[in-house]
Order: sequence, then C-alpha cells, then structure tokens
Amino acid sequence: MQNNEAVRQGVIDRMAQKGVAGVEVTLTSVKYNGNEADVVANIAPKGGNQAAAMSMNYHLRQEGNKWVVVGAPDTGGSPHGGAAMPGAANPHGGGMAVPEAGPAGGAGKMPSPEDLPPAKKK
Repeated sequence: MQNNEAVRQGVIDRMAQKGVAGVEVTLTSVKYNGNEADVVANIAPKGGNQAAAMSMNYHLRQEGNKWVVVGAPDTGGSPHGGAAMPGAANPHGGGMAVPEAGPAGGAGKMPSPEDLPPAKKK
C-alpha cells in the first residue's frame, strides 16, 4: 500500500505518541522499498509560518493497514535530530549521562561558592 497520506498519518501518530500536538506535517520526500518507507517530513506549528518548519527523517514499516514509524531521530535515526519542539521529547533520546562531581572534581554539578578557592586580586 504505497499511499503517501497513510505514511503521513504514521508520522502524525508518532508525534502524538511523543506528546506533540498542534503541528502540520508535510511530506517532502517518500521512498518506498516494499513494506518500508524512508520519509523526509516538514513539521511546522499549525497555522504558523511554514518557513519555520523543521525537517525530520523517519523510517516507517507497514504493519497491517497502517504505516508505523520504526526509526526516527529519538530512536537512533539521527544523532542530532534538529531542534526540539515545545512539549516534544528530547531529540537526542536522553543522550549520554553526565557523571556527578566527585572528589577529583570531575564534570557534573557546579560547586557551591563556599567550596571555591578565594578569587585573586589583579
């Protein structure tokens, strides 16, 4: 079933799963390969400026009579995934954990002002 509207609905369903609503989805590219499709979609706020749309890549698979996103920026489709929309999940999928500051002073939280050495006067 190579139907662009059904593929578009699959992208819309994915966004709804992620808690993103009130957007317009326009497909700019669809490449079918059997029961799979690679899609480039423009996502813009509903009624908003289309020039502000962001482009997202999705990989979908046909499951029954529906197309379902199986690869997207938040599932490893792209390490950067573009800017996050308000209310959207982190496009980096949570990213790498940052270790807490330890006795060696590694990365993490900033120390309290009391723990800092005194500033030198110039």
